[in-house]
Amino acid sequence: QVQLVESGGGLVQAGGSLRRSCAASGGFNRIFAMAWYRQAPGKQRDLVAVIESGGSTNYADSVKGRFTISRDNAKNTMYLQMDSLKPEDTAVYYCNAEIQRTAWDIRREYWGQGTQVTVSS
Repeated sequence: QVQLVESGGGLVQAGGSLRRSCAASGGFNRIFAMAWYRQAPGKQRDLVAVIESGGSTNYADSVKGRFTISRDNAKNTMYLQMDSLKPEDTAVYYCNAEIQRTAWDIRREYWGQGTQVTVSS
């Protein structure tokens, strides 16, 4: 059973930093794109950042220059370094990955459990 397990997050003051990680486990053939999403109360879930298996990245305009997405393919783990945090970054953050379970399988989308990040002013 493929799982994405998140860690990190929590409460921080504005201007502070947090680091999140997301580890894939359960046996699979390959991980393709990995991404972080966030959902604030009463709002839709939005893409924060995405990283391809080759390392290319893309960010939402709201986090460019403040957040850094990275991955360690040997550890099947993705990270999100969040610096210069603002109160408007407060949301539940979810990791997401496209994973192929076997060489003959299609790519399937998996989600982590989500973790609250709260930035106080």
